[in-house]
Amino acid sequence: MRVAIFDKFQKLAAVREALEKHHVRFLNIVMEDISSATEAVIDGKTVILAGTNNYLGLTFNEACIQASCKAVEKEGTGTTGSRMANGTLSGHVALEKELSDFLGRDKTIVFSTGYVANLAILSTLVGPGEVILLDGDCHASIYDGCKLGGAEVIRFRHNNPADLEKRLRRLAERNTNILIVVEGIYSMMGDRAPLADIVALKKKYGAYLIVDEAHSLGVLGENGRGLAEEANVEDDVDFVVGTFSKSLGAIGGFCSSNHPELDLVRYASRPYVFTASSAPSAIASTRAALQIIRSQSELRLQLWDNARTLYKRLQELGYKVGLEPSPIIAIRYDNIGEAYAMWNGLLERSIYVNMVLPPATPDGAVLLRCSLSAAHSPQQVEKIADAFALLRNSSH
Repeated sequence: MRVAIFDKFQKLAAVREALEKHHVRFLNIVMEDISSATEAVIDGKTVILAGTNNYLGLTFNEACIQASCKAVEKEGTGTTGSRMANGTLSGHVALEKELSDFLGRDKTIVFSTGYVANLAILSTLVGPGEVILLDGDCHASIYDGCKLGGAEVIRFRHNNPADLEKRLRRLAERNTNILIVVEGIYSMMGDRAPLADIVALKKKYGAYLIVDEAHSLGVLGENGRGLAEEANVEDDVDFVVGTFSKSLGAIGGFCSSNHPELDLVRYASRPYVFTASSAPSAIASTRAALQIIRSQSELRLQLWDNARTLYKRLQELGYKVGLEPSPIIAIRYDNIGEAYAMWNGLLERSIYVNMVLPPATPDGAVLLRCSLSAAHSPQQVEKIADAFALLRNSSH
């Protein structure tokens, strides 16, 4: 007998039911009002937002808001078409040129989201008979892009160049194109890829390299260009992918490269050809945010001051944090009950952080994931740390 179409979701339904029974608040968080880059109203109470990826706090920047409003008034609320149809406006072209200039690259393609950027690039650059080597902790959009293209996908151990080389060595006799995929800052634990070591292997074995700088753009490097800049290997990175939904405070994505053939992706990539282009308001605010990243390095310095302060406090309190300071600070728990109690306790003390469950997390752990912003005041950072301290003391 044929099973019903929703029967495949029974396991998921059971997990959802258990969450509803024991952790109902986690599934029903609504931001009722957003008052600033760092504060919102949840359950009628103002809370400090410490889980938004709004690294430079630009969602409420006046220049970005004004640029967005002017674009709506001039060009309307949306494009109603793909880039290949009526969806390429002058702002899209200008942003591509500005991103190329900022990143020191010859070519840039702008996409509707960062997710679509990874789908488009990874499903188009490589295909059947070719190989993608990706870090095991890469984002879901990277995995999904790999699936779409039909290339052979091989994972290597997270941030493990020795494991990467072992796999490159085995593939050497295949005489095919190999694309290595890593991230600048990994979104769950906030750790960096060992990019200099990976570049050395890429050159040794003649592979191509793509770096997803989604969480590192505007955050790392003297000019905010990301991990490739910080590691001084920009010339050896073939493709840089990123998003507008983190440091740039909007929505959208891009891929930049010095390969002149990058423009061919526009004609070959289904996610590019068949997706409506970004709204003029998002493009305009992103352009304004990019100028701020280029001109106001003090925001990056403030972000890192805030990140180091909270990391140090949590480390001193004995929390299981990552190996190094980062704007993403994740605390590991072995079970959801313990993590939920802490998450809910923080919310009761007007602090919102992300609780992340498997399979989205490394090694099946449950994470409480904080992300800091340049817009957090020193007082807010101390309040976040103090809430963690109170809960730590009450649990002992």
